Amino acid sequence: MTPRRAVVIGASHAGAQLVASLRQEGWADEIVLSGDESALPYQRPPLSKAYLADKCVLDDLAIRSSDFYVKQGITLLDASVVSIDRAAGHVVSKDGETMSYDKLAICTGARPRRLSAPGADLAGVYYLRTAADVAEIREAARPGLRAVIVGGGYIGLETAASLRALGVEVTVLEATGRVLERVTAPEVSAFFEQIHRAEGVDIRTGALVEALSGDDRVSEVVLAGGESIAADLVIVGIGVEPNIDLAADAGLVIDNGIVIDDHAQTSDPDIVAAGDCASHVMARYGRRIRLESVSSALEQAKAAAAAMCGKSKTITALPWFWSDQYDLKLQIAGLNTGYDEVVLSGRPALDRGFTCYYLRGGELIAADCINRPRDFMLSKRIITQHLPVDRAELALAAAT
Repeated sequence: MTPRRAVVIGASHAGAQLVASLRQEGWADEIVLSGDESALPYQRPPLSKAYLADKCVLDDLAIRSSDFYVKQGITLLDASVVSIDRAAGHVVSKDGETMSYDKLAICTGARPRRLSAPGADLAGVYYLRTAADVAEIREAARPGLRAVIVGGGYIGLETAASLRALGVEVTVLEATGRVLERVTAPEVSAFFEQIHRAEGVDIRTGALVEALSGDDRVSEVVLAGGESIAADLVIVGIGVEPNIDLAADAGLVIDNGIVIDDHAQTSDPDIVAAGDCASHVMARYGRRIRLESVSSALEQAKAAAAAMCGKSKTITALPWFWSDQYDLKLQIAGLNTGYDEVVLSGRPALDRGFTCYYLRGGELIAADCINRPRDFMLSKRIITQHLPVDRAELALAAAT
């Protein structure tokens, strides 16, 4: 039998898991993992946390050692793929080289959304997505300098905490009325605002960026009301956009990401997709969702590998997320979209640990657990199994 080749585009969490799962599922032939960074596939969530705070090195973040790929016969390519020819069954790299595939996986992730204000292309304006991005930020973030972070979401707040650990003066600009407004209840937003202000972070809500100004390098951020904020560096964290260009140009179905089914299969039977670039209908929530979550990327990758091997593995796990800020570990179970009631366990105004439970129609659908690992595990079980909840018991749940 002619040997087959599986090509995986994107050396991300999803890509690294997918090649490992291919071997576990019985793919005996060639496997190629193509990325656009020279480093081994590495964990990305710590970039804005421990890595930016200079508490670890890149080798510490490697998902697997180089020996693993050698022993498993997996070829790592530092080669950016620029097009997919489905009819010919090959991909084309940036240098013009072609590589045939029998099965193809797209794990291209997402890229930071760019700031559109005038002056956004000045030197000293950074985005945080790769290890190289963080290296540049660390080089610029010397103690006593002034950093302005545009965006008060998780990336913005994690970056603020890490920069404070480096001795940098930090201002966070959030366009909406509160930080984390799109993803948490007001009580959780108020807690994190309180924590960051206590750590010396200047948080401005309702702050719209009009322009960035400076000569050769950014020196200030101008707000819509006319106020100017001095800045030695600016970090933009206003969300991400899925990397779908390859898939769209190849004619795959797109809907807020590369459309996949419950087995990570795209509209082409020889192509799967997984990770931040993929979207699928989640029966639990009754809608199509594109998740930016390591846990979801890993599960999708396992389903994708099974599909490439002619097997069936369904994507069913509950989405979960986490964020590290100072001594706080926030663990999030489920998605709180559409919640109509909040139950608090603990005292967010006084304690550095509490849980915010989100209910819809009396059913627990999500939980934000700050320094409450036991609540997190319990919430995952209740949500996954659709167990009934007693509001009084939730409110009295003990911290660990």
